[in-house]
Parts: sequence; C-alpha cells; structure tokens
Amino acid sequence: MVQRNGYTRGELCWADVQTPDVAAAKSFYAAVFGWRYEDLPTPDGRSYGQAFVDGDLVAVVAPQPPQQQGTPAQWNVYFAADDAKAVAEESPHAGGTVVFGPEEVGDTGVMVFVEPPGGGSTGVWQAGTHTGSGRYNEPGAFAWAELLTPEPQAAVGFFQQVFGHEVTEYPQDDGGTYTTLMVDGAEVAGVAPAPEADESAHSEAGDSPDSDGAEARARLGWQVYFGVSSVKEAVLAAVAAGAEVLVEPEFDEDAGTIATLKDPQGGVFSVLEV
Repeated sequence: MVQRNGYTRGELCWADVQTPDVAAAKSFYAAVFGWRYEDLPTPDGRSYGQAFVDGDLVAVVAPQPPQQQGTPAQWNVYFAADDAKAVAEESPHAGGTVVFGPEEVGDTGVMVFVEPPGGGSTGVWQAGTHTGSGRYNEPGAFAWAELLTPEPQAAVGFFQQVFGHEVTEYPQDDGGTYTTLMVDGAEVAGVAPAPEADESAHSEAGDSPDSDGAEARARLGWQVYFGVSSVKEAVLAAVAAGAEVLVEPEFDEDAGTIATLKDPQGGVFSVLEV
C-alpha cells in the first residue's frame, strides 16, 4: 500500500474533476473505483464530494464553476509547491501564463492554475491542512499524468524553470520524444507531442477535416491516470456505468496495461494496471 502524507515540490500530488452533474459523476466513479464519498458545501450553496479509498482521501468530484457550464467535465492535476505565489510570479518569466490565483482555500492550502507554452491548464498546490492524495499508484488512486502539447520542448523548459524538474527523454518510433519530469531521481509526470490531425486521410474517407482536428484538440492538455487491479474489469465496469471507451485496453512495454475512457459527463481519464 502506497500511502502518502506529503509531497515534495514538483511532484504531482492531487487530481479533481469538475463536472456538470456531481451526483451522476459520483455514482459513475464509485462503480469504477469503489470510491465512497463525504459531501461538503461549496461557498455558492452547492456541494462537492470527497472521494475515499478506505479511509484515505484520493480525489474530489466538484461542480463546474459558472464560466465552465455547458462544457464537458474536466479532470485537473496539481503539482506540489512550497510557495504557490512564487510559482505564479515565475511562470510568465518561464513563458507561461497565470490563469487563476493565487487563492487561499480556507486553511487547506493555496491554489494557482498556470499554463505552460502550448497550453495545458496546470494546477499548483501549496499544502495547508490538505497535503494531497492519501494514496498514490494503487487501485482507486491517482497514478500518473502526462501533458499532450503542441510545444513539448517549451513546456518541458517551463516546468524545469518553475519547479526545478530534471528530465529523461525517450525517443519514439514516430520520431518524436516522450519526456518525463523527475524529482529526486523519480519520474513524476510525462510530456508528449500532441496528436496531429490527419486531414488527408479523413478527406479521402469523406469525413470533415475539422472533425478530426476537433478530436485532436480535445486531447490536448493533461491526461490523468488512475490505478486499477485489472484494466479489463475496470473498463467493463465503466462501460456498464455509461462510459465510452476511447482507447481499448492495450499493453505498453513501459507503462503496462492501460485504457482511456470518457465518463458520461465527458470527463476523459485513463486507467493503469498497478
């Protein structure tokens, strides 16, 4: 059991989903991961669900803010920071943009959202009473995340400057490079070139090139992975609960067996066998 009570600067420490239907999302993820919930009020009178594996807090299912209403659900990931304000101040110098915060969230911590060059909304969390996921890389818990971006080299440079990440580069068969961000010698997240729209293939097939471009754009940003004991069983449970399978279960030599799903509210996530 990989329980955590704190995270080092630059480690991924947390994930939450903002969804148009909290009750439906809670039911869905309970069916897939076995989560139980404790509900708490939001400042605007709504509620969010804290998700637990046994007694450990592992995620939050929250309502969308007003400016996101009408859009699909979205998973967010957060890097641990000693000083969220300093990250916000440094981000523009590293080529990024501050999109939210810094904002104190009661006594639980300080939150910032930044975007590296090329995009990809990235949460930053300075821990107060909430230190992050109570478990990591085990069934039902946050296990990995990777950024799909049209500017991977610039994004990697951004994270190196802001968080001090070391990197490891893995050449890919298609000529691209998959880069992992590292903290104290351990890989904590991945950065990969965004998928490109193949307009000619879709035009020959009679499809609209714009539809393929929209699909590629929809895959930009952070992709969140949760651990499961069996990808096959998790996919079956997710489909039974209303999910769409975007990437069928497949074995990766480095990552193991993975699959990518879309929940009934449009939130995209992946499962990884641990």
